[in-house]
Amino acid sequence: MPDTTRSWLAPAALAVAVIALAIAAWGLFRAPRPHEGSAAAPAGDAKAQICEAFTTVRSAVSLQTNADLGSDRVAQQAVAANARLATLGGGEFLLSRLNPGVPADLADAVRSFAEDLTYIGMGQLAGAPSGDPAQANREKTAQNSAAKIDSLCK
Repeated sequence: MPDTTRSWLAPAALAVAVIALAIAAWGLFRAPRPHEGSAAAPAGDAKAQICEAFTTVRSAVSLQTNADLGSDRVAQQAVAANARLATLGGGEFLLSRLNPGVPADLADAVRSFAEDLTYIGMGQLAGAPSGDPAQANREKTAQNSAAKIDSLCK
């Protein structure tokens, strides 16, 4: 890669990571909209909404985890930060979208998946190594929950 491209790649990656973090923080701390309260939604709507939220989270985690901005250390850190943000924020996003209208078996699987994502993200932020047994167990549990959600959302 030419030097001129390298000179802006790391700051650009860092800027993207900072912007993503700011948007996620805003989403976590903003006031809930009236339709996001605990009032029960019709079961079909609630199921469709949580399945759509799950698909969005799974896509975000996959996209951010597998991004490749090259070998620059700052770019790699930006990718890692976005992956952690997608993981941690994705868990919180799903938990905030659960409502009493979601069928119990689906709600349990989503809750398990979301809580695993949250713990995985916090473990990553705390510096857990890739071979950490607790992280590996959470990842396995999250994959099993995701497979169950897939089948329940069909």
